[in-house]
Amino acid sequence: MHKLSIVIPVYNEENSIIPTIENINNMMSETDIDYELIVVNDGSTDKTGDILREYENKFHLVDYEINKGYGAALKAGILESKNEVIAITDADGTYPIEYIPTMFKEIHKYNMIVGRRPFKQLPTITKPAKLFITKLASYLADYKIPDINSGLRMFWKKDALRFFHIIPSGFSFTTTISLAMLTSELDVHYMPIEYMKREGKSKIKPFYDTLNFIQLIVRTIIYFNPLKVFIPLAIVLALIGIVVLVASYIWLPRVLDASVSILLLSSIQVLAIGMIADLINRKGNVNKYYPE
Repeated sequence: MHKLSIVIPVYNEENSIIPTIENINNMMSETDIDYELIVVNDGSTDKTGDILREYENKFHLVDYEINKGYGAALKAGILESKNEVIAITDADGTYPIEYIPTMFKEIHKYNMIVGRRPFKQLPTITKPAKLFITKLASYLADYKIPDINSGLRMFWKKDALRFFHIIPSGFSFTTTISLAMLTSELDVHYMPIEYMKREGKSKIKPFYDTLNFIQLIVRTIIYFNPLKVFIPLAIVLALIGIVVLVASYIWLPRVLDASVSILLLSSIQVLAIGMIADLINRKGNVNKYYPE
């Protein structure tokens, strides 16, 4: 029988963390699942750290003096875990933890199970950015992703460890591991869940974090499938060059041949870089599975 480790990253959640811990322990005590609860205090500056140290007998505490980021906290908790299956959730009371036992019963079928939140229940201020990011990620990953960064999910520790070297320390853990697994053709299942109003103030910065998410998505896809990024970019440059050629021929006294040449050469260079990146990526995969 597999065992479960539940990891909760915490940063300034003094009002919600103990109710979340008690709810998890009470719920899990009613099941026959062998589990451990790991709480990572990510350098909280309020009373969260003091509260956690007072109740430390109810869970395993990883205590950072400085804030290292959501992704760093999750990676620390996963590395500290003793079991094969990992579940992650947030400390703010937004995710329905009662889905964890159901996920655990189904995890043997998949590499990862993600709690899919209803779009209408997400905070209004984040909806436009989330919709754009999800559409972009779905296109680049060649997979219709229902929820790119849900914080309630379950996966195998061995699968997560494969991608630790590309997972950043910030909010992007969930986005990166989703893209990494999907582009690596691992089985990801999306389970519909509810999503509640959070306790306390959100730490998401819509504009700044949206730009970071876009950068992360493009970088991750380049890492796993570079042609998915470089071919469209090369086509766009070539089309712009053709448009400039035709427009200058029709409406200007002379053809802008220098501009057209630069655009077309740039298109060829981008395509060549993409081909080289793809060859390097494929060679790395061959060496990984068939070492010399």
